[in-house]
Amino acid sequence: MSEPMQRVALKVNGEHHVVTVPTRKHLADILREDLGFTGVHVGCEHGVCGACTIRIDGAIARGCLILGGQSEGAEIETIEYLSSQPGTRDLVEAFVSENALQCGFCTPGMVISAAALLAETADPTREEVRAYLSGNYCRCTGYQAIVDAVMKTAAGRRAEKGEVA
Repeated sequence: MSEPMQRVALKVNGEHHVVTVPTRKHLADILREDLGFTGVHVGCEHGVCGACTIRIDGAIARGCLILGGQSEGAEIETIEYLSSQPGTRDLVEAFVSENALQCGFCTPGMVISAAALLAETADPTREEVRAYLSGNYCRCTGYQAIVDAVMKTAAGRRAEKGEVA
């Protein structure tokens, strides 16, 4: 017996796509397997590790918790798009300069989550950064360098605006 299929139309990184997928296929798998956005990582498949973090209709979400059909008509942004944007590029550069990545598996989700935090809060405390990123697991870095990268980005943005820390 074959699994029921459905047609899903969505906009990913500014481009319209239509895919026909099994009704139980998760958005993270559609993005990776059907559309080739391999920056969306699939870790736990239960929404707890943050590796599959994406931005959907402007809000961060876990791609492994969303069925494809639930994304009908949605505007989705992945790390492939966000990492090249002015509001995220400096954060990516800080991750590199602060050695905030090792194996890189968690990095896309971390960057998307950190970018969302910095969009909400221009001057976060280290504790706020840790709390905001608590839904993103990293087994390599110990988080210190990740927090350093976010703090460096926030300080750099404030300095560009002439604000004193």
